[in-house]
Formats: sequence, C-alpha cells, structure tokens
Amino acid sequence: MRTTVTIDPDTEALLREEIRRTGLSFKEVLNRSVRRAIVSHSPVRSRVAVKPIFNAPFPVDFENRSFNAVADELNDEATLRGIGA
Repeated sequence: MRTTVTIDPDTEALLREEIRRTGLSFKEVLNRSVRRAIVSHSPVRSRVAVKPIFNAPFPVDFENRSFNAVADELNDEATLRGIGA
C-alpha cells in the first residue's frame, strides 16, 4: 500500500539513525518499526488446548471423503429402507 504519512522530526531522526545503523532502506526500517510496535502492544493470546472427544480412531470409511456426500448416501439408504426397497 502506498500512502503519505507526516512523520515528526524526532521520529524521522530515529528512522534515519536506524537506516544508517542497519543499511536497510527507509521503507524496510519503517515497516519493521511499525510491525514491532503493533506486535508488542497486541494482547497475548493464550493457546487453547484441544482434546479429542472420542478415543476411537477416525473411521477409515470416511477418510478423504466429502461429508456432504456421505450424508447424502446415508440419507438415500434410510429412504430406501423406509419404502421397503
């Protein structure tokens, strides 16, 4: 994204100092600085522990299959049993 930003003189001095120190471009230093500032102020998210509901392994019959297709098949079978076919 290209945009125009007005940078305070003290901030410009800090950016120019970092450019001289690292040899990076103005764009790289600015992007890194903004990223670092945003990440450091982001709330820390705790990891959620995911526990399996079932102890049994996933049924092999359903691996690599569309659940919609499986549901349609099961629905078709139930319909056929219902009409006595």
